[in-house]
Amino acid sequence: MAEEIVVSVEQTSDAKVLMISVAARMAGMHPQTLRQYDRMGLVQPGRAAGGGRRYSARDVALLREVQRLSQDDGVNLAGIKRIIDLEQLVDQLREQAAELQAELAAAYQRIAELEAVGPYPRRDLVPTSRQSTALVVWRPRR
Repeated sequence: MAEEIVVSVEQTSDAKVLMISVAARMAGMHPQTLRQYDRMGLVQPGRAAGGGRRYSARDVALLREVQRLSQDDGVNLAGIKRIIDLEQLVDQLREQAAELQAELAAAYQRIAELEAVGPYPRRDLVPTSRQSTALVVWRPRR
């Protein structure tokens, strides 16, 4: 009797601890398929000290998505690779946008704090309305 292994996508881990046979069984694929996907760059398993592939639960979820796109949606492997790359790029850009939004919010907060102090927060910088009558002599170097 075959043992069924269930992985929750919400609880996926990045720890590369699953041997190829276990990851293949969890993904419902043949181990040779996982090797092919590794060569194509669809999934990047870690490596054990002896060189064996090690997969994470997140890798297994990705393998299931590859299988779904291939079988259910009819996307070829080159298209799946492009989709995966674009999704990773979108994730990176979202993280970067969130960081920039946090920095912008902090900058606006700092501006508000400085404006709350008064129009001239530094006492040594006092605006003056009188114009200078000083004469500045400038001679070009020869």
